[in-house]
Amino acid sequence: MTDALALHGLVKIYGDKRAVDGISFAAPTGKITGVLGPNGAGKSTTIRTIVGILTPDEGRVDMFGAPLSRESLRRVGYLPEERGVYRSMTPRAFITYLARLKGVKAADARARADQLLAAQGLSAYARKRIKTLSKGMAQKVQLAAAIAHEPDLVVLDEPFSGLDPVNQRGVESLVRDLAASGRTVIFSTHVMEHAERLCDRIVLIANGKKAFEGTVAEALAVVPASATIETEGAFDLAAALAPHGFRTESGGEAHGHRKWRVALDGPDASRRLLAACASANAPLALYEPARATLHDAFVRIVGEGVIGDME
Repeated sequence: MTDALALHGLVKIYGDKRAVDGISFAAPTGKITGVLGPNGAGKSTTIRTIVGILTPDEGRVDMFGAPLSRESLRRVGYLPEERGVYRSMTPRAFITYLARLKGVKAADARARADQLLAAQGLSAYARKRIKTLSKGMAQKVQLAAAIAHEPDLVVLDEPFSGLDPVNQRGVESLVRDLAASGRTVIFSTHVMEHAERLCDRIVLIANGKKAFEGTVAEALAVVPASATIETEGAFDLAAALAPHGFRTESGGEAHGHRKWRVALDGPDASRRLLAACASANAPLALYEPARATLHDAFVRIVGEGVIGDME
């Protein structure tokens, strides 16, 4: 599979700060790639360099198999982190205008605007001034305008920021549809759930450096298997399991139950854990395999302190 986008050793320096420090990664054609990291990690600087707004101090960006150029940027749709629309225009006129700037014929631009507004559930607002729309609606209009020229590569900087859960799901659906149609999507976010649901590949940036690149499954694989257990009353499961070699963390108490997380080391660890609980007469109220999350994975990769404000 070819890569629609490849970054090679990008460096961007502001004063004495290396905002981006030697970042390299690739975005495969037709796939969804998420760039994750806490605020200030270097995500937006990386995104702006990808779309040619910033020039790297070192390294290069290749797009569609060649160095970044005006020609390749014509095939890109970009949603910036800073939201901005012409508020006195209508959604239909704004989307049509942006499509025309990208070289789409007038009739095709109007048809594309109508199609995108319908897909976003905004047909009823097509001829209302954008300044009368909610923030979420205006943001969806800007996103529609970014893809009105049917770009091959869609670059979205924090596309879910400021949206309520309903509109976030709508944007997720649009991202999936873009990839299903063969387009390449790359988006930045500090909310790991979006990446976990959407991405074929993820890149974690911390302190301006790439800390991880791979699939969601590869990231989750760094988290050791574990089980979630709830015991009744004041039973001390950690003390009961220690002689059996299990590492146990307390998860607090709720509704008369104590919660525990037990590391499962070895192929038969789950069986051995249940046997140890039985031999200790542990009053189990719940036993289930714990599902690893990207948060768990990234804490192991870079540490809790670096994760910062990631959700």
